[in-house]
Amino acid sequence: MHRVQLDQFEGPLDLLLFFIRRDEIDVHDIPIARIADEFLEAVRVLEHVDLDAAADFIYTAALLIQIKARMLMPRPELDDEGEPIDPRRELVERLIEYVRYKEAAGVLAGRFEARQRLRPRGQAADEREALAPATEVTYRATVFDLVKALGKAIERAATEAEEIRHAIERESFALDVQRAWLLGRIRGGGASFQALVARRSKAFVIVTFLAVLDLAQRQAISLVFGLDPQDFAVEPVPGVDSVDDLALLDEDPPISAAA
Repeated sequence: MHRVQLDQFEGPLDLLLFFIRRDEIDVHDIPIARIADEFLEAVRVLEHVDLDAAADFIYTAALLIQIKARMLMPRPELDDEGEPIDPRRELVERLIEYVRYKEAAGVLAGRFEARQRLRPRGQAADEREALAPATEVTYRATVFDLVKALGKAIERAATEAEEIRHAIERESFALDVQRAWLLGRIRGGGASFQALVARRSKAFVIVTFLAVLDLAQRQAISLVFGLDPQDFAVEPVPGVDSVDDLALLDEDPPISAAA
């Protein structure tokens, strides 16, 4: 069996995605026994990765073993309506969510890099100083910096969920509403993403992140990355104060007549 080096991957979901894409597997119908065996074989080289990374891979390996065992049960588990429960469902949802944010972050990172090339050097430096102290050195953002920031925010939201739970059982946030909230929130000055979503629910964090991606792609906000790989600053763009200004950004620029 071909040995896989774990340090080539951003995490356990990235490794699972590699196996799925390599074998052209339908993500909704994962052959869990085969994938689990390959994953466990890869995890045997854990001495080549740091302890924190190893913990993530070991946790996912345990999850795969549990799913594999549940699928071998003679009688499937049933939900409240008497329908069979697919043990792979939660894993599939996590993989789909991971792919979604990875692709979105890739588009945004490309857009961000293009904007950095066009931005005057002095302006870029001034914006970075708002996020990182003068003694720190800023760095070029990668695709996974955005995903790491989202992961940190979701982890904090899950940890603080019990502390901030009130009478509301479920929350729902519309993307257009969150875009308006975000533009209003940074109108007087930028803020870090982690500060924007601090002590908020997981739903709030995810929809706010999608609003950030959408507004950045439309060049309605500016993202500035500092030394912290799990955070970035969301800065206002001159001329964009509310969602009403987005229509002007979406319009094609007028074509000037030749002299």
